Amino acid sequence: MHGTFLNVPRFTLSAMNSRLAALLTALVAALLLGGCASNPPSEGSTTGDASQSQSEEGYDQYETTQEAVDFLGGSAEGIARMIDRAFADYGRPNAIIKGEEGGGAIIVGVRYGLGEFMAKAGEKQTIYWQGPSVGWDFGGDAGRVFMLVYNLPRPDLIFQRFAGVNGSAFVVGGVGMQYLRSQSIVVAPIRVGVGLRLGAGVGYTQFTQDKSYNPF
Repeated sequence: MHGTFLNVPRFTLSAMNSRLAALLTALVAALLLGGCASNPPSEGSTTGDASQSQSEEGYDQYETTQEAVDFLGGSAEGIARMIDRAFADYGRPNAIIKGEEGGGAIIVGVRYGLGEFMAKAGEKQTIYWQGPSVGWDFGGDAGRVFMLVYNLPRPDLIFQRFAGVNGSAFVVGGVGMQYLRSQSIVVAPIRVGVGLRLGAGVGYTQFTQDKSYNPF
């Protein structure tokens, strides 16, 4: 085994280091562009006119909670508390995403998902997502995810890159949620059990219309 490591060519190690450096650079740029330095609003606060508009047009909190509990199949109390938090921070979502995802990490991680995007206005379509992360993160995970989408002006604007918001990972009773942001648009993925790996690293999520195995 030791001989195998000793015989690894230097150019291979150099290429690995170059790829890791490129990944770190891409992640930092994505996080800066996505506004990840902005903290989420405190509980009970609003986000201005956008939240006021969603209070009339977005999904009802009770119905959203019931749908999330039925879909995720986890702790009803934990899921309800996560949705309470999201509604307190951002009001009613004007779109939701229900799907399944999986991924793994050894410091550098990846995540892939497939689901259904549903706008309150009635639009429905299949959606894919993928993205990398870097951090103290090991192992694999798989499970269902229920996402709340806020301030989405048009359904097609979901197809872009969303960076993780600094300090926005919440975990209660085996249920986790975090905020992803691209300018004013916010996505709040809620995961149960083995689907957690929140805050383990910095990264972003890219939503696409077609399946892609490239996490970047």
